[in-house]
Amino acid sequence: MAGPELHLEKNTEGRLRIVLTGEWRLTNSLPPPQALEGVLSGGPDVTLAEFDAGGVTGWDSGLLTFLLAVIDTCTLKGVTVNREGLPPGVNRLLALATAVPERQGARRGGARAAFLERVGSAVIDLWRSLCDMVAFIGETFTSLVRLFTGRARFRGSDMLLILRECSSDALPIVSLISLLVGLILAFVGAIQLKLFGAQIFVADLVGIGMVRAMGAIMTGIIIAGRTGAAFAASIGTMQVNEEIDALQTTGVSPMDFLVLPRVLALSLMMPLLTVYADLMGILGGMVVGVFGLDLSAMEYYQETKKAVGLTNVWIGLFSGFVYGVLVAMAGCMRGMRCGRSASAVGDATTSAVVTSIVSIVVATAVITVLCNVLGI
Repeated sequence: MAGPELHLEKNTEGRLRIVLTGEWRLTNSLPPPQALEGVLSGGPDVTLAEFDAGGVTGWDSGLLTFLLAVIDTCTLKGVTVNREGLPPGVNRLLALATAVPERQGARRGGARAAFLERVGSAVIDLWRSLCDMVAFIGETFTSLVRLFTGRARFRGSDMLLILRECSSDALPIVSLISLLVGLILAFVGAIQLKLFGAQIFVADLVGIGMVRAMGAIMTGIIIAGRTGAAFAASIGTMQVNEEIDALQTTGVSPMDFLVLPRVLALSLMMPLLTVYADLMGILGGMVVGVFGLDLSAMEYYQETKKAVGLTNVWIGLFSGFVYGVLVAMAGCMRGMRCGRSASAVGDATTSAVVTSIVSIVVATAVITVLCNVLGI
């Protein structure tokens, strides 16, 4: 098969004849459309350009791309284009391609944004996120006030279902993780305490560590990945299906009906789950103390009872309550701010988990500093 060839014939009457022959396919080396510019610029002025494609034996989108570039060049030069000499199929495709002009700015620019522009955009997005978070906290507080004044409406059956999802349904994974955390703390402490013959103080390490911080932290992280993500996914799906719009249309506040019961349920159940996690962690440490350090169960129990005071217990319970509020708020906020597409639900779920875990870490640091300042 002959390759694509281009011949330009210009006469003194201002007519340009564009002769196309051969196979015009993308797999072949197509002539550059820039060759037309030199012909249009030199010699007498060209007023009419016409095509002769009788010698074209085959073509694909490569020919269309070439012809579009030629037509654009002629239009810029003020040259009239006669397309009668092109094959009928090519004419129809060109008519479709040029029926609607390209919208300005629709084509994505190839240049990357400057560094300062990207930093500024990130700062603006962060500021908007903070404002959105503060607004959501205010809406939640307003909904809580309506609850205390008897004007908030939500179904009791929904509240009981959410309570079950936040409590009994989470016990298996909380049991496993807390038991393993207690084992890890005991093993790490035993390695160093054995050097001084102070194996009995493993009970102090595990007891204080679990009750004061680790029990609440691990429970909060588990609930963030389990319940917080479920909150974001369920509310986000309702947002996609326009169910939240339907609630607003019927005069029901989505904050009262969807967000408030979830925040209340998780903030009530997290302290109880924290106590359970503390017990499982202490049990894990006891397993190491009894079977790895030759301690009796009674010795371990008495040492734990002596080391762990009510102050540590209350700090852990308060931390669990704070983590529960943070996880519920993050999950509900990401769900309520979800977009209208299916992929937006996944993005909201991921964002809810990340926000919850970061909030837990920040809250832990703040609580630790406050306890140190207050001397407790």
